[in-house]
Amino acid sequence: MKIFPAIDLKDGKCVRLFKGEFMSAKVVGEDPLQTALNFMNKGAEYLHMVDLDGALRGSIENLNSINKIINDLKIPIQLGGGIRSIDTIDMLINKGLSRVILGTAALNNPSLVKEAVKKFEDKIAIGIDARDGFVAVEGWQKSSKVEYIDFAKQMENIGIKTIIFTDISRDGTLTGPNFEATGKINDQVSCDIIASGGMKNIDDIKKLKEMNIYGAIIGKALYSGNISLEEAILAGRA
Repeated sequence: MKIFPAIDLKDGKCVRLFKGEFMSAKVVGEDPLQTALNFMNKGAEYLHMVDLDGALRGSIENLNSINKIINDLKIPIQLGGGIRSIDTIDMLINKGLSRVILGTAALNNPSLVKEAVKKFEDKIAIGIDARDGFVAVEGWQKSSKVEYIDFAKQMENIGIKTIIFTDISRDGTLTGPNFEATGKINDQVSCDIIASGGMKNIDDIKKLKEMNIYGAIIGKALYSGNISLEEAILAGRA
């Protein structure tokens, strides 16, 4: 199982949220590049980034920090948040981004996903952020009437190979991921599922691996010291 340490960008800094509430943002790193390099030096093989300002505003807002990290890191990076057009996807992949994550745009504009998959294939992933089983959009501020499993199947039919699944109610809580919902989406589609939201300790990582989940994103638990990145990587490989 792949381990993805997480960097959430807000106002050019690394922050963590509680249950997706922007007012709860706490700075956990003044220098995103240094944070990213620290993860890489500890053995990270991938990096997960979200432009929180971008998710809210619908356009990339932390491009300066993103550029620095893409230029200096020697590991694959996936990025989501505010990516709503084929031109933005093109620009980010040309800069060296390994995978672009579409969320709001995928729900509101499936034709964009079709175009992106046709052009960039497995460099396109979908972020499914669920609240009470329904897909949330626009920086988690709004809930749709689309059930997360139905949306996952729709994206699978388009040709998406990777889905990042987050239960918003668990995000930043250190209470453990929603194993039931994560297992359900993993069973219902053939896409690689990356679990996100609520990782609290190394046992969560081991359980996700036993469930044959493709990857796990770890954020707050790394910054708080609840999980050691080195230990998580070893558990993912075991």
